[in-house]
Amino acid sequence: MNDNFEDQIKKNRNFLKDSIRKTVDFSKTGQNTGERAPPIEKPINKGANIIDLVVDENWESKYKIPLAKAIKNRKSHRNYAGDLLSLEELSFLLWATQGVRYVEGVNAYRTVPSAGCRHSMETYLAVFNVEGLKNGIYRYLPLSHRLVFEFHEKDLNQKIINATFGQQFAGLSAVTFIWTAIPERMEWRYGPVSHKVIAMDAGHMGQNLYLACEAINAGTCAIAAYDQEYADKLLRIDGDNEFVIYFAPVGKLHNTKN
Repeated sequence: MNDNFEDQIKKNRNFLKDSIRKTVDFSKTGQNTGERAPPIEKPINKGANIIDLVVDENWESKYKIPLAKAIKNRKSHRNYAGDLLSLEELSFLLWATQGVRYVEGVNAYRTVPSAGCRHSMETYLAVFNVEGLKNGIYRYLPLSHRLVFEFHEKDLNQKIINATFGQQFAGLSAVTFIWTAIPERMEWRYGPVSHKVIAMDAGHMGQNLYLACEAINAGTCAIAAYDQEYADKLLRIDGDNEFVIYFAPVGKLHNTKN
């Protein structure tokens, strides 16, 4: 290996360590200097098309699957049956990955953990085959458990495939989850220590999506290999204050024995 390649490896290994915590003056973070906390979710444009999602207090019994079975069966699925995903099933998946249990002050306590309860992620959806939803890009509003329609994009299936370096299944799903990070939310509390834990938070959401899919006979496959600049442009975000961090296509599975 050449020196530059080895330097890159060393640098990226250090990113995974927590040594930086011992070098940071936390008195300078936004939280400790009295700055207002960043909003818990992105604002909604005036006149936006808002879609109510399903709220069902009986999900615990309706989507009942033993936890051990869900964990045992968890695998990455790249081949989907092409069946319609119901709005209720999508609602369940969104609740399972970013649903808000309650809000207290500047913290929104959700169904997944986050460092310092900062939850830096936004959930976008590339919708292809979901009951009652036209194809396009949507964003989840966790505080009210609703969707906002962002925009229609011509040839969206192919553009999602392009964004994931040609991975066909990413555009052949019923819906593809696209998570973005807004680092400022975490930086307000942790400053330069924020960025490793943002990546960890994405993993928490991904695993919850895998397990929730097991309950509705669906499958997913998390994608970390994507064209950063293309994906950011596709979602119409700036790529600096907000940028794509994770993809996860979801589709119903062919009828097979577990």
